[in-house]
Amino acid sequence: MRIKIQAMQAKVLFKDLGIIDYQEAWDLQEDIFKNSMQEKLDNYKRDADNQQENSYNLLFCEHPHVYTLGKSGEEQNLLIDSIQLQAKNAKFYKINRGGDITYHGPGQIVGYPILDLEAFDLGIKAYIHLLEEAIIKTIAYYGIKGERLEGATGVWLDTKVPGKVRKISAIGVRASRYITMHGFAFNVNTDLNYFGYINPCGFVDKGVTSLEKELGRIMDMDEVKNLLLQNLTEVFAWKKL
Repeated sequence: MRIKIQAMQAKVLFKDLGIIDYQEAWDLQEDIFKNSMQEKLDNYKRDADNQQENSYNLLFCEHPHVYTLGKSGEEQNLLIDSIQLQAKNAKFYKINRGGDITYHGPGQIVGYPILDLEAFDLGIKAYIHLLEEAIIKTIAYYGIKGERLEGATGVWLDTKVPGKVRKISAIGVRASRYITMHGFAFNVNTDLNYFGYINPCGFVDKGVTSLEKELGRIMDMDEVKNLLLQNLTEVFAWKKL
């Protein structure tokens, strides 16, 4: 039985994990994901009058230097070996999201929404579109025009200017029975040098940028997080707990 919710009734538990090891955050996501899946399966067994309220979660965090490779990615897009990784104080993980390789590190807002898209009446494409929209709205507050790039996910700048296309936010998700995990990485005060050791998202001809680089000043992370959270709440029309 498919039970939809009204978006404004959806209550999303938000938690900022601060700086957290990638594996620890991944394990936490998996635990929440499994609980959400069990809640959904249990509700399938109930009639419409006895549905239990499901839980929805949104995690923000920053990670120590780490590269993650999606299940459809190519390992040769990591341009350094294990010894060089260690020298850069970075880790590498093959993970179960879509997309290719990306970098996470301090000064980058990583968001992990764990939602039941079926309950929100969203498909994967519409879900990714809303994630992009929230980030586009966030950077617009600072006078930056974010855009979508045909054939790619994420938020980009100057997509119509040859040689100047650059990405400010990457998106890579996993969904099973419409329950999501993984999410987005938004460069705020990110050390962009670390992107030089990969072909970001598999691209060899497009750059990477951050709010700090675009605006020429170090950003207040809490301010940006609060603004992004506000925009996510607005575009998804949920209630934050």
